[in-house]
Amino acid sequence: MASITRRPAADPSRRAAVEADVLAATERLLAGGARFTELGVQRIAAEAGVARSTFYLYFRDKTELLLRLAATLGDVAYGMVGTWSPAGPTALDELAETLLEVIRFYRDRRHVLAAVLEVAGYDRTIGEFWEAQLGMFIANAQRLLTAEQEAGRAPAGLNAATASRVMIWGGMRVIADQVANRPAEEDPAAARELAANEWFGAFRRPS
Repeated sequence: MASITRRPAADPSRRAAVEADVLAATERLLAGGARFTELGVQRIAAEAGVARSTFYLYFRDKTELLLRLAATLGDVAYGMVGTWSPAGPTALDELAETLLEVIRFYRDRRHVLAAVLEVAGYDRTIGEFWEAQLGMFIANAQRLLTAEQEAGRAPAGLNAATASRVMIWGGMRVIADQVANRPAEEDPAAARELAANEWFGAFRRPS
C-alpha cells in the first residue's frame, strides 16, 4: 500500500479532471485485455498522462481506485432500477426493459465488472464494498416486496428478505455471465427471463 499522504488539490476542477483521467485510463487498459491484479500504478499513470507521484495525490492505492470504479457500477445501475414499481398494469414489461438497460450498461463496462468480481473474491475491502453495493438493491427489493404483501398482491407467506437476497445475488451472477460470455443479441431474452423469474417467483408467486 502506498505510504504517500494524499494532499488536497488546490483547484477542485483540476482534481476532478485528473481523477476522471485516471479512472478512464484504467477502464481502457482493462478493456484492452489487462488484468487489474497485473496492472501497475506506473502503467495506469502513463496511460492517464500523469506522473506516478500525481496518481498518489488522488488515490491512496489501487484498492481505492477499484473502489471508485465499483461505486460507479453500483450507483448507476441502482439509479436505473430504483424507480421501477411493481404496482402498475405493465410492471412485468417495464421490469424487463429496466433489466435490459442494466445488462447493456454492464456490458459496456464488462471489463470493470470482471475486475471487481475477481478482486472481491480475495480482497476483503473490495468484497465488503461490493456486498454493500448489492445490499442497496436487496433493500430496495425487500421494500417493494413488503409493500406488495401489505397491499395483498404478493403472497403473505413469502419471506421478503430471503427472496430479495436470492433475486439480487442470483440475478447479478446471471448478468455477469451474460455480459462476459454471451452475445449482445441475446441480452433482450436474458432480461425477459430475469424479469419473469423475479415476477413469477416472488412478486406474483401463486399463494
